[in-house]
Amino acid sequence: MCGIAGYFEPGKRASSEQLLQMASAIVTRGPDDAGAWVDPDTGLGLAHRRLAIIDLSPAGHQPMQSASGRLVIVFNGEIYNHQALREELEKQGRAPAWQGHSDTETLLAAFDAWGVEQTLKRTIGMFALALWNRHDRSLTLARDRLGEKPLYYGWQGQGGRAAFLFASELKAMREHPSFAGEIDRGAVSLLLRHNCVPAPHSIHKGIAKLLPGHYLTLSPQDLQHQKLPASVPYWSLAGVARAGVAAPWKGTDIEAIAQLDGLLGSAVRQQMMADVPLGAFLSGGIDSSTIVGLMQAQSSRPVKTFTIGFHEAGFNEAEHAKAVARHLGTEHTELYVQPEQALAVIPSLPHMYDEPFADSSQIPTFLVSQLARQHVTVSLSGDAGDELFCGYNRYQMTQQLWGRISSLPLPVRRLMASMMTTLSPDQWDRVAGRLPVMSGYVNLGEKLHKSAGVMDARSVEDLYLGFVSHWRDPASIVIGGQEPPTLVTGNRPELPGLDGVQQMMALDALTYLPDDILVKVDRASMAVSLESRVPMLDHRVVEFAWRLPQNLKLRDGQSKWLLRQVLYKYVPRELIERPKQGFAVPIAAWLRGPLRDWAENLLDESRLRREGIFEPAPVRQKWLEHLSGKRNWQHWLWDVLMFQAWSELQDRH
Repeated sequence: MCGIAGYFEPGKRASSEQLLQMASAIVTRGPDDAGAWVDPDTGLGLAHRRLAIIDLSPAGHQPMQSASGRLVIVFNGEIYNHQALREELEKQGRAPAWQGHSDTETLLAAFDAWGVEQTLKRTIGMFALALWNRHDRSLTLARDRLGEKPLYYGWQGQGGRAAFLFASELKAMREHPSFAGEIDRGAVSLLLRHNCVPAPHSIHKGIAKLLPGHYLTLSPQDLQHQKLPASVPYWSLAGVARAGVAAPWKGTDIEAIAQLDGLLGSAVRQQMMADVPLGAFLSGGIDSSTIVGLMQAQSSRPVKTFTIGFHEAGFNEAEHAKAVARHLGTEHTELYVQPEQALAVIPSLPHMYDEPFADSSQIPTFLVSQLARQHVTVSLSGDAGDELFCGYNRYQMTQQLWGRISSLPLPVRRLMASMMTTLSPDQWDRVAGRLPVMSGYVNLGEKLHKSAGVMDARSVEDLYLGFVSHWRDPASIVIGGQEPPTLVTGNRPELPGLDGVQQMMALDALTYLPDDILVKVDRASMAVSLESRVPMLDHRVVEFAWRLPQNLKLRDGQSKWLLRQVLYKYVPRELIERPKQGFAVPIAAWLRGPLRDWAENLLDESRLRREGIFEPAPVRQKWLEHLSGKRNWQHWLWDVLMFQAWSELQDRH
């Protein structure tokens, strides 16, 4: 795993010192080595920070030139099938004399032999890269299919100060003198809705995120005339979903279990490739337990596993993880986090995430990454199981209840919603604790309040928007913040043949997964120089999952049915069966306790009025209601607080 950066300034020569300064801003992405390369005939420069995983020798140094001298690359990520690509190049007689065994060298040779799009389609991996063609003076940026690795780009500055910038993180761009850093208020509205800024948007005007599964090539004319062509997809999740539903799996349950077991086993085996110590995150849930089970089945020594626990009731899964680790025989490390340890992470979040990001599970994600990094350099995770195998509660709720609820008159549904919010979430949880019939529900109060918020939906599309929205009308909260359309709110992809739940799953995989989940893991792990890998995002697994009929995913009210059957080959059912809990910290209580003064300072009414981003009245109303215990507005408030903390950091710089 690494960090990349670079720029092009028309009519000027790039500076190695400037490039290394940009790269140094993202040093935690690559603490092992740094490099810069300047094209002597143009204004193009490339920079790289290296976290050495494959081929630790100097032969893996970047920026790297192809054997032909035609291409130069900076690359962040891993190509898991690079050995197979080398063999294919050798069979075709198109392989160079290899200098080392890095996947970067393989990729360069493939680009030289097959071109950009064909090479990207042959890869299995996660990556963001920049490729400079010295012959035709074109620059290509590319990102992996599902969006595991980040890549920002855009023109900044005017006239003689214009520069095209790109980098793994915004903090590298900020080191360039042309970077303007103007806040995009529309992106702030998106933050309040989704708790993140979804691609292709960024928090800054003129800076975009490259979409997953896309590449972008700037010609010499684009670079000289400061143009920005549209990116081109080489793989489409929406297309995979459409094709999978149109041509579903026809095999038996037993065959489907064997097929998924084999595909996931192959993905795990490839992703265990490393020349450095490797382990896995283990929460004890279905997804991470499946990955660890497959790892241990293919390992001759105990797999290193890591989990963190909390002493607060309702937030601790460490005991479940320990039971799974004991059964599998892993070398397990756990850390019970004290509140002050978690709270100490919060001041570093604005710098770590580099863009306002408000999924509060960023805190435990950082802590478990920090724990793992003390022992390993690479860690596998179970992310994406929910999106691929129908794991989120909203899928079950939609399938089981939407047909009945949608037939009720709107006034009746609104009355039901009012009744559901009569008690605060804490009060509902206390009631659930006293009633045996409700004792199996985790965080029931918050779920009831969330459900109440979507009771007035008029369609499945409305229902989904309600599920994924925090502030329902964010443009009314952000002053001058007209909310731009996204894949959820206005530019929905064509998904013919998909039922309501399948549409939700596809949209989650297109938006929530890359914009929230993968950002959360990437920034938290890279902050401690840990490479995180996600076997379930092997595109062969994704494509197979979308061919599976829904009754292999959601069966008799049970989510992830097929994935569970694979897991039960490695871990007993009784260690796994329990309500879905999630990876959370008690933010709601902390905002009323140890974080109260910090939050009050950021949400001060006169400050909000002076800064002119948020309408003070609705923000203050939610803050006061939260403090009183009447409502739990933790998610809404965390959105605003994370922007405020990020903005304060920018002001200091």
